[in-house]
Order: sequence, then structure tokens, then C-alpha cells
Amino acid sequence: MSWLISSLTFFENTKLRFCMLLNVRVLAKAKAKLCLNARLTHQVTPMKAIVKGLTAVLFVMMAPPSWGQTLHTPFSELLASHVKPTDDGFSTQVDYSGLALEKVKLDQYLSSLAAIDKDEFDEWSQPKQLAFLINAYNGYTLALILEHYGEIESIRDIGGFFSSPWKQKIAPLLGEIYTLDDIEHTLIRKDDRYNEPRIHFAVNCASVGCPSLRQEAYTEDALESQLDEQTRLFLADQSRNDITDKVLYLSKIFDWYHEDFEKGFQGAHSVQAFIALYANTLSLTPLQVKKLANDAFEVKYTEYNWALNDTK
Repeated sequence: MSWLISSLTFFENTKLRFCMLLNVRVLAKAKAKLCLNARLTHQVTPMKAIVKGLTAVLFVMMAPPSWGQTLHTPFSELLASHVKPTDDGFSTQVDYSGLALEKVKLDQYLSSLAAIDKDEFDEWSQPKQLAFLINAYNGYTLALILEHYGEIESIRDIGGFFSSPWKQKIAPLLGEIYTLDDIEHTLIRKDDRYNEPRIHFAVNCASVGCPSLRQEAYTEDALESQLDEQTRLFLADQSRNDITDKVLYLSKIFDWYHEDFEKGFQGAHSVQAFIALYANTLSLTPLQVKKLANDAFEVKYTEYNWALNDTK
């Protein structure tokens, strides 16, 4: 056994010396480059500047990988691992059993959101704010499901008549403690601050009838393309939205939040006009587009499926 311990010790010492040698060589190259740049510009680089440059190189070499992460990177990693596309490709399901094993990581992410104060939030661009709020809604919804997972078949099984899952204060954000309804209806929808009806295809209520939970977090830079893709995926799902010559079959989402689709988004002032914006996605004929523009279709709303969006 002693020979094994000696061998392992030798290996570790050798590995350590190799890493030290590698770092020294990298630092030496950095120093040489700094000196060369000084000669090329006919300047004498002060030793303090060289030391500062070498320190910066070493600082980057020693930086932990997490320093390169953005606020929402941990959430993206969780979603990529535990959100699975359905067979039809229009929706997704959640592997709650697998997600439960990483609940600590989800809790840490939600804590990082709670650490953002309102003054900082107010300085952000609107896309950055909206991405933050959508992620918060989805993240806290997942956390709520995990608290009751194994005991429920639907999110509506949580709480009672006077304490629905959407009215429980579970979300510390911006110095307050909010409910899921608060996040959606007060922080996102109230006063037309964002005037963005497509959020209804991004926030996810952990149900089969909901638009898909995206396999990545929403971000400031990608928000426009993410919302557009979510909308197109949802509208193209004929199990929830369909059109015939006379009847427009729509998800109940368009009934519950019809006023959000009537506020002029891209020139649309009605639900039917909003649908017409996605004529290519729905393969609409010119006649159907014309009828939508004139609100000429009879509208019927499809049944909403509240079953838990679980992979099992």
C-alpha cells in the first residue's frame, strides 16, 4: 500500500510542477510581448506597467469559470437539462424528478434574482427588465411545483379556494415579496409598461395547455427573437389553435387576455388582427387574412388542459 501512496504523491507533485511551469511560461510570454511592444513604439515601459500587465494575465488565468456567467446562465443550464420537447415539437415537458435533484441550484438562481434591488432594475433597458421578470415567473413556478411534486396532478391542486397557487407570496423580488399573479399582472402587464402581448407565450403555468417552457432563459439581447419564436410555435400547434373557412379556434389565452392583443402591437387592434400578423406561420390564404383583418371569423375557444406538464 505504501508504494501506491508514494506513486500517487509523486503524480500529484509532478502535476503541480507542470502547472506551475506552464503558468511561468505563459507569464514569460506575456512579459516578452509587453517588452516587444515597448521597443516597437520606442518607449521604455516602466516596471510598474509590466507588473500590472502580468498581474492582469495571472488574474484571468486564476478566475473561476463562473465569472464568465451572466445572471441567467444557471437557469439556462437547468432548463437545457430538464425541459424536453414533446413529440410534435410544438411544446415541452419538464423532468421534475431530475430537476428536484438540482433544487439547490434553482434556489441559488432565485436568490440571485432576489439580490437585484429596484434602483438597479429601474436603470436597465426594457428588454432586460422583461427578460428578468419572465425568468422570475418561470423560475418561481418551477420551485412551487417542486415543493408539492408527487402530491399533485395539476398546479391547481396547490392551495385552496382562498389561496390559489398564483396568490401565494413566494417570490422575493426588488425589495418586496410577490405572488405569481403580482409578477405577471402588476410587474409585467400593469399600465402597459411593456405593451408586449407575446409574454403570454413565454410565461409558463406548468400545465399542458400552456405555451412551451423554453429550453433556455430569456435574455436582453435575444428577447425579440425568443418571443417571436415562442409565438409562432404556439400558434402553429393545431391542437390549441386552428382555422377553417368560417371558424377560428383559439386557446383560452386569447380569451383571458384579449385586451392585451387589442392595444396596437405591430398595428393589430384585435385578436384576429394579431393572428393575421403570423399568416406565414399558419399558412393562411389571402382570403383568410382579409377576413381576419375585418374580424369576420367566428371565434371558438379550445379546452385548456391543466394537467401537469411532467415528462412521466
